[in-house]
Amino acid sequence: MAARVDVRKTYKLYIGGKFPRSESGRSYEVYAAPSRAGASPKFLANASQGSRKDARDAVVAARGAQPGWAGATAYNRGQVLYRVAEVMEGRRSQFVDEVRAGEGVSQSKADSLVSQAIDRWVWYAGWSDKLPQVLGNPNPVAGPFLNISSPEPSGVVAVLAPQESSLLGLVSVIAPAVVSGNTVVVVSSKERPLPAITLSECLATSDVPGGVVNMITGDAVEIGPWLASHRDVNGLDLTGCAGLEGADWGALEAAAADTLKRVIRPAGDGANAVEPDWAVEPSLGRMSIFLETKTVWHPKGR
Repeated sequence: MAARVDVRKTYKLYIGGKFPRSESGRSYEVYAAPSRAGASPKFLANASQGSRKDARDAVVAARGAQPGWAGATAYNRGQVLYRVAEVMEGRRSQFVDEVRAGEGVSQSKADSLVSQAIDRWVWYAGWSDKLPQVLGNPNPVAGPFLNISSPEPSGVVAVLAPQESSLLGLVSVIAPAVVSGNTVVVVSSKERPLPAITLSECLATSDVPGGVVNMITGDAVEIGPWLASHRDVNGLDLTGCAGLEGADWGALEAAAADTLKRVIRPAGDGANAVEPDWAVEPSLGRMSIFLETKTVWHPKGR
């Protein structure tokens, strides 16, 4: 009997709830982090290399999904995010293997990073129905009417994901944007894209509507400018520019200003930008920056 041939996995993009190849037909090789200085890198997989057209398709999918996602109850969005954590827990061993290979950390460290990533979904899920209470309020006015301010999602957010932290950092930039009703277009870490695609597979089976999260693997230096200048993108997270060779986050921020996007800058200054410490407990900052405030005036009777 002939020896069995392994079914090799092809890592594709995740756009609109589907897993297409890049329209450009391009792919690139992904290697494990060297185990020691001077060691030859181990080949892991081929990943699709996203293009400008893929980014535009992802924005279209995100825009189409945004009204329905924002219209869902906050409680329901929290349930969906919690479901993502449940599905990730079931694929823990795969995430540990991919984080260990991509980031070059020990087994125990990779296991800890995966645990923190899963717990982060739960943390943000718990905030889903509490944001209006914390960030909204009735305003004191003098007159026969009520004045109430409440937070609403900005719309479509483009995210340049962290380059070093392939899973914990990735979850830490996606979850706060989507929990409030935004949809996202994410450009993953170029050298460590495998956890991002595995996360996409979890999202596809976690009741997350297609188009809420769209994942593009490839070069953020190539794709970033098109997302920064895209007129149907409402927010831009530049966290992934830190340590990315060739990335000019100042130019991206300037391009975003043309369409009045809300922008998260990378930590640090200029060329010294660094990734945050993702192990630190998050705050409301990443949720509140991609929210608008709607104020309603309502007459009241005697």
